[in-house]
Amino acid sequence: MSSFRSKVRKRLEKYLELDKSGIRKYLLKFVVKLRQFTVDTIHKAVSRRFKVSRKVIASMVGYIHSNLGILKAHKKDYKSPVVYSIKEEYLGLVSSMIES
Repeated sequence: MSSFRSKVRKRLEKYLELDKSGIRKYLLKFVVKLRQFTVDTIHKAVSRRFKVSRKVIASMVGYIHSNLGILKAHKKDYKSPVVYSIKEEYLGLVSSMIES
C-alpha cells in the first residue's frame, strides 16, 4: 500500500471514529452507492433518516473532498451545481471501511 493511500486510510479511520450519531457512515454509504452526486441529492437521501440541514451536508461533503481527498469535484459552468464523484482508487477502501 502506498504511503499516500495509508494516510488517506488513517484520515478516514479518524473521521469515522468521531461519528457518534452514525451520520458520517450513512453519508459515505450513499457516496459509494451513488458514485456521482450533488449536495442536494445527498441531502435528500440523508435527510430521510437524520434531521440535518443542507448546510451541514454541504460542510461534510466539503470536508470529505478537501481533507480526506477521496472525492473529485466538477462544475460545468458558473450556474451549475458542483458534481462530486468518488475517486475509483478509493472506492474499495471506503466501502471496506464502512462495512467494518
